[in-house]
Amino acid sequence: MKKSPQIALALIAAATLLAACGKKEEAPVAAEPAATEVAQACGKVTVANMNWQSAEVLANIDDIILTKGYGCEVELVPGDTMPTLTAMMEKGQPDVAPEAWVNAVREPLDAAVKEGKLHYGALSLTDGGVEGFWIPKYVADANPTIKTIEDALKHPELFPSSENKGKGAVHNCPSGWNCQLSTDNAFKAWEGEKNGFVLLDTGSAAGLDGSIAKAYERKEGWLGYYWAPTSILGKYEMVKLDAGVPHDPEAWKNCNSIAECDKPVKNDWAKSEVYTVVTDRFEKAGGPAVAYLKTRAWGNDTVNGLLSWMSDNQATGEGGAMHFLKTQPEVWSAWVPADVAEKIKAGL
Repeated sequence: MKKSPQIALALIAAATLLAACGKKEEAPVAAEPAATEVAQACGKVTVANMNWQSAEVLANIDDIILTKGYGCEVELVPGDTMPTLTAMMEKGQPDVAPEAWVNAVREPLDAAVKEGKLHYGALSLTDGGVEGFWIPKYVADANPTIKTIEDALKHPELFPSSENKGKGAVHNCPSGWNCQLSTDNAFKAWEGEKNGFVLLDTGSAAGLDGSIAKAYERKEGWLGYYWAPTSILGKYEMVKLDAGVPHDPEAWKNCNSIAECDKPVKNDWAKSEVYTVVTDRFEKAGGPAVAYLKTRAWGNDTVNGLLSWMSDNQATGEGGAMHFLKTQPEVWSAWVPADVAEKIKAGL
């Protein structure tokens, strides 16, 4: 997601509703409602297909489940956090934002919900969007006393810089992303330089990912900024370090996240709440389908694993959705009634 999780944090996420549109069979011989009846109950629904991997695959999962399970007529439309949520608030379209990162736009979004224009569904990501400093699990296992950022910065020898002999390296967020500023300020706040570290510019998301892959292949130390959910964390097991301090939103807003911050303080990253958001029109017109989006939620481990598979197989959002639905019915079957789950399985 080219929204650095900072941007991701600045992205609002949503939560929406949708339940099941088909009538539950009372006996094996009971006739199912006609397809036209189900479609009428759910009707047409536009779903925002956001332009980052986790949101794209979730939109495609919703497309398949709503279509095959509930008889909805689904149209996926291009989306991005701010434009999509603004359009939903002002124009009532699209009907559903499957993965809305809400932290940055919480105030106007809450106002729209209070006015009845929009509705929150389930937490799309039960763990939320997380970011901070991470180390490889093999480093954490070999050094059980390293629990916090401060602990790690006591050991530059465990995270050696390839370019600055005798120094440790903290890998920065990609250039141009908002999280580059917060990582730079965190490095200052935790006195990285004083502790024998340099802040390493990885240049791009590919450069940052490549540095983790390289460290894993060589079983070398690695310390730096990252976020979840992402495909890299599905492929390489990493451990997020405890900041050792709570998140201070005022200090974050006024200093930790801006370039002109002279004396940043130690400050944890906020966990981003990621919701599904639904318009009032679909809340009222979606029929039984509305309960589905009030229930549909998954954890970062599940998402990380799926995104890793997608990256390894160069899969599209649609391909990732089909793979997930075929291989992990134990996850998604809990989101829908049993009869709806059977319809979906039959349609895959």
